[in-house]
Amino acid sequence: MPLELESVMFRGTDPARAATFWAKMLQRTPQEDADGILLAGTPTQVGLRFGPGGAHSPVKNRVHLHLSRAERTQRETIEAAEKAGGRRLGSGNIPPGSYAVMSDPTGDEFCAIQDENRYLDGCGPLGEVTCEGTRASGRFWSEALGWPLVWDQDEETAIQSPAGGTKLAWSGDEVDPARDPSRQLFVLSVDPSELAEELERLASLGATRIGDSPTGATLLRDPDGVEFRIRARRRSGQ
Repeated sequence: MPLELESVMFRGTDPARAATFWAKMLQRTPQEDADGILLAGTPTQVGLRFGPGGAHSPVKNRVHLHLSRAERTQRETIEAAEKAGGRRLGSGNIPPGSYAVMSDPTGDEFCAIQDENRYLDGCGPLGEVTCEGTRASGRFWSEALGWPLVWDQDEETAIQSPAGGTKLAWSGDEVDPARDPSRQLFVLSVDPSELAEELERLASLGATRIGDSPTGATLLRDPDGVEFRIRARRRSGQ
């Protein structure tokens, strides 16, 4: 099997609290392993992972999630988030036809997208993972994952699995050097027999290998210098 996006990892001081919140919001079952707590995805919904790391800084996150109207209206999403421990940011007022900026209980931002939004139609409840990053990163990840570009305009890019579902998007902005490049990252999986070949392919696309994690994952950086990791995919029965 080819390289796959297993999850988007959020590292912080209380991964269990974050995982509990997102398990409730997305109705997923947490699974613990050596790298943290996984909320597994599906062929059309990106997985989320929560692991130990540094505290949320005053600098806005490089990555945040967009929840779309698929199973809940915007109002229902906001109410569910507040019940689970999330909160609205800013004044708390949400103008008609606008997205709502919120944070989970650990301070990581996300948006409840307005019901009228058509861009995320058919993307499911986790509609988009939006990242600070340049067009070069969007094109790199399109080739790395084999996900076609579904948006490429004014330096902004977005890609989506051929199966549909959650989009990955980049703002077109240079990554702020003040951000920790390893606090929010993509976790990929690959069959162990294909790891060497995939590392060579990623290097040809512009990735840089930086080492290995304590749990054996291979650590790399994308063209914007943002860390990502590759885990060996477990075979059936292991």
